[in-house]
Amino acid sequence: MVQFAVDLIDQLGLIGAAALIAIEVVILPIPSELILLLTGFNVSLDRFIYIAAILATTAGSLIGALFLYWMGYAFSEERLEFLVTKYGKYVGIKLTDLQKTAKWFERHGAQLVFFGRLIPLIRSLVSVPAGLTEMKLSKFILFTTLGSATWNTIWITLGFFLGARWQEAEKYTKYLDLVVYAGIAVVGVLFLYKTITSLIKLRKNRQI
Repeated sequence: MVQFAVDLIDQLGLIGAAALIAIEVVILPIPSELILLLTGFNVSLDRFIYIAAILATTAGSLIGALFLYWMGYAFSEERLEFLVTKYGKYVGIKLTDLQKTAKWFERHGAQLVFFGRLIPLIRSLVSVPAGLTEMKLSKFILFTTLGSATWNTIWITLGFFLGARWQEAEKYTKYLDLVVYAGIAVVGVLFLYKTITSLIKLRKNRQI
């Protein structure tokens, strides 16, 4: 799979990178981390422009996400669960994963569309409940683009600094994912803290 990605990007450049990322969003076993690391390596060789690499891969992410959004929009929940039960194993999707993502989406909605792009597996599946609930398309595109751009920038930048050693990062992708999770958790805690303190201040002002 890695050699296929290397060959495709060598032949098609950023179009190949964008195509691989679009496919990765739909077919989960393809690791986006390695594709992005490889893209960053090509940036270090001056084959790609840094900003162009981020824009191209983000466009690929959006295309894949829109495909899954359309599936959620076009099919009923029962039909999707049937398809996942029958064919999900071929693309690495379990019915329990789909159901779990749907429950999270009910609770967090648009926030999950953004932050879900930073979480493996959820990154792909979150588009389906967005389509099922008929989330406003412009809102879906905005949060998907912002979240995908953040994820892609992290890994492309890492690939740029690793240079020829980009493939070594494959051993540490799980740990790097944990770093991303930790960052999300910190942001979540800060947001919660800010919300609570704002509510306390508002309550005190009302009592005065």
